[in-house]
Amino acid sequence: MRVILDHSAPAPLRRHLPGHEISEAFEQGWERLENGDLLTAAETAGFEVLVTSDKTRRYQQNFTRRKIAIVVLGQGQWPALRPHVQLVLDALNAAVPGSFTEVPIPFKQR
Repeated sequence: MRVILDHSAPAPLRRHLPGHEISEAFEQGWERLENGDLLTAAETAGFEVLVTSDKTRRYQQNFTRRKIAIVVLGQGQWPALRPHVQLVLDALNAAVPGSFTEVPIPFKQR
């Protein structure tokens, strides 16, 4: 599956998602694109899933007509996310066009 990480997703995540082709928005020259413009660019380029930690996307877009799926990380900080990478991988593997999936990631306790 072709996956794009937006600017809010931690970069180290890409090394922990085997079986998927992972790119970052900045690698595509899309670091300044936001919301609908980023989704449209990603769809046009053939990406199937956008991974983000921006929880407000659900309220900003209508996903029912989108070709791209959205996976929202409950936590965008790599130290907290790292022990839960399998949850992200499971969400990617279950993603279908137009879906919106939130992956709950508990905050790391100190």
